[in-house]
Amino acid sequence: MDEETILKLQRIDLSDSPALALSRDMFVFSYCARGMAFVDMAYLKKENVDSVRITYCRHKTGQYLTLHIEPCIAAILERYGQVCPESPYLFPILTDEQPDQAYRQYRTGLNYHNRKLKRLGKLLGEPLPLSSYTPRHSWATAARNHDVPIAVISAGMGHSSERTTLIYLDSLDNAVIDNANEKILKDLNDTVSM
Repeated sequence: MDEETILKLQRIDLSDSPALALSRDMFVFSYCARGMAFVDMAYLKKENVDSVRITYCRHKTGQYLTLHIEPCIAAILERYGQVCPESPYLFPILTDEQPDQAYRQYRTGLNYHNRKLKRLGKLLGEPLPLSSYTPRHSWATAARNHDVPIAVISAGMGHSSERTTLIYLDSLDNAVIDNANEKILKDLNDTVSM
């Protein structure tokens, strides 16, 4: 999905459908958070967020990632930060911290989210169905289109499989990755009034 379509998705009025709005917001959040995976968003806790950064552990790799809170992220955090004040989780996907129950809720939430994304894709007239992986691929493509070095893209997404990239990852500072993300999100950030 290109950047123009992501802007269109962000601007679509979904006030009459909170479920579609949640899936849209999680899609945009994922994109703005350098393609954060749905599992990581579902398990993201309020304690992982401070006033300027989000720090979390990728479920897939166990790697800790940290990212600067851009205005487009802050707007979504503000919308969902107090939806369930008693819940430790940021998004209303998980309600139980027991591993087995939380995993079942995550799987149910993922299936529901993907169904809602397919509906959103149809609303936007997208030729291919949207899925929870679309924002991750879209961010990587946008980064490449903005001439962000492959090593920075890899670091931003928490990839660890390319040997050559890993050599560069050790020396990359979070500021380099944050600057790349800010560059990618400039148009989205400009639409958020803070």
